[in-house]
Amino acid sequence: MTKPYRPNVGIALFNAAGRILIGRRFKDDGPEIVLPGLEWQMPQGGIDTDENPREAVMRELWEETGVNSASYLGETDWLTYEFPPYAGPASHRLAQFRGQRQKWFALRFTGAEREIDPLASRNGQPPEFDQWRWERLDRVADLVVPFRRDVYLTVARQFAKFASQGRS
Repeated sequence: MTKPYRPNVGIALFNAAGRILIGRRFKDDGPEIVLPGLEWQMPQGGIDTDENPREAVMRELWEETGVNSASYLGETDWLTYEFPPYAGPASHRLAQFRGQRQKWFALRFTGAEREIDPLASRNGQPPEFDQWRWERLDRVADLVVPFRRDVYLTVARQFAKFASQGRS
């Protein structure tokens, strides 16, 4: 039997200048590995049972970054990626999945940068990022692990209009 995809949301949080927030992952999470030089990614996370994606995106954004101040810009259709081969324990929470099925959301950051704090634990979730920065959307696919790259290229194409709307 083929493993299912894990339902997931991804977040392209744009600042007023049209750049997006990325975080540097500081550890592996089972099949979600970190490779040297490719530690950066946009926030993302699982959709809880009976949670709709629009609720999940705001919860995940807050859990991973501390941000509550964001407005909706748009979203993608569902996209998928496969996890790399995983030789770890079958009991790992992600080991039951073949990869992730994601709906990506473009959001505009409307708060102050002091709101951004990826190091705090929220909802009992450990921090995933040890640093954050604003980056050009068209550069992010070059900073992410290879198994996510195609999804990031699709997100960059579909959300390019939000990056250009932010520039003055």
